[in-house]
Amino acid sequence: MMLTLLPLIMPLALVLLIIAALHDIVVRLIPNWLSVAILCLGLVLRIGAGDWAWSLFAAVMVFALCVMAWRFALLGGGDVKLLAAVTTLVPAWDVAALIAAIALAGGALALLFILLRRIVPAPSRVTGQPRRGLARIWRMEARRIRRGGPLPYAVAIAAGTLWVTWGAGMLP
Repeated sequence: MMLTLLPLIMPLALVLLIIAALHDIVVRLIPNWLSVAILCLGLVLRIGAGDWAWSLFAAVMVFALCVMAWRFALLGGGDVKLLAAVTTLVPAWDVAALIAAIALAGGALALLFILLRRIVPAPSRVTGQPRRGLARIWRMEARRIRRGGPLPYAVAIAAGTLWVTWGAGMLP
């Protein structure tokens, strides 16, 4: 039964990763349960592939390096946990490619926000604006962009992870 469920684990992990990215866009927080769930799913994948020890070692190393980046305010705490979790989704020898893809996606995200900062108008304080749904999310995002707020880096983590897993044929 376990072997028949393995093909479903990666898509489920990627759905959770997309949920984490969307949550990061809306509130700039990544719930711990999402990182833990992705980590557990990744470890199940790695146990099924027989390389769980190296993958766990790589995840611990990525976590340690990212904690140093967090200490210098280069990454958020949720980003650190999510980065460590997604490393278990790929074999240990693909972690460098994963980190490179995430860094490239992060650079593209940063460039997008720099561009948007120049073209997004300052949010108005009109009281008749919609207070729910996508309009509210966009209004809050426009305010963050104009103020130079933090990037929703889970978007870059998700994009880089999708890129590497799809490119390596890890999706069914």
